[in-house]
Amino acid sequence: MQRLLEEFRDFTALERGLSPRSVRAYVGDLEGFVEALQRRGVTAPEAIRRDHILDYLEAGQDAGLEPATLARRLVSIKIFFRYLVQERVLESAVTDVMDGPRLARLLPDFLTAAEIDAVLTAFHGEDPLEQRNRAILETFYATGMRVSELAALRLDGLHLEEGYARVVGKGDKERVIPVGLPAQRALAQYLQIARPRLDRSGRALAVFLSRRGSALTREWVWAIVREAGRRAGLAREIHPHMLRHSFASHLLQGGADLRVIQEMLGHADIGTTQIYTHVDQQRLLETHRRFHPRAT
Repeated sequence: MQRLLEEFRDFTALERGLSPRSVRAYVGDLEGFVEALQRRGVTAPEAIRRDHILDYLEAGQDAGLEPATLARRLVSIKIFFRYLVQERVLESAVTDVMDGPRLARLLPDFLTAAEIDAVLTAFHGEDPLEQRNRAILETFYATGMRVSELAALRLDGLHLEEGYARVVGKGDKERVIPVGLPAQRALAQYLQIARPRLDRSGRALAVFLSRRGSALTREWVWAIVREAGRRAGLAREIHPHMLRHSFASHLLQGGADLRVIQEMLGHADIGTTQIYTHVDQQRLLETHRRFHPRAT
């Protein structure tokens, strides 16, 4: 297994041209997986079963890892198995048939359409901070931005008349994301009415400002999203990444192409975006079980 990991490292770095950071992330996830397998006496790839992978992910969940981290681990394992099939080490990849309730409990959590509606209308006053917070939530859901990208968003990155925003993501890579009409309206109202009252100097470059006129920190954005969930009456605590997951999941449910979602999310590898196909498959299974007369 160690030899295969070394060959996989070379493959991702040399043939696929991934960045050193991405290679370290993939291989680091896989090294932990291989160590867990060895503790169970599994030393050959053909001996790995679906339950070995699920047990490894559930151990991470029990250790307090975030769903996004568990999702990344699953993506790393899936890419490794695809490589083993490509190199004819294996005839098929056990990860190709990984669905079901055990996996669903590990996947990134997202909000339903009704929950999104409640969250987006949680801030409805005319106070500048209420308008700002409403614009933040609409922007999150409209674009799927990372919290760091939203906090760093500058005025020159917004092109509301053209309907898009330009953001700088991981690795200083710039991308363009469409901005829908509801978010455009919320942003326009905030920029025209509320933001001038927060930017007393008139020189701030960040889109979203604090009461004192400084750029909002990631921590403040997290607090705003949590407060929106509380006001919306949701039983669970929500966070910015949940809105990003909802953006991607709802696009996929609506029929959007996975490559387009990958581009809007700023994922370097399509494997990272593929985690949302599991979310959508689980939704279909649950719908079938609930409504089909002979599902059970």
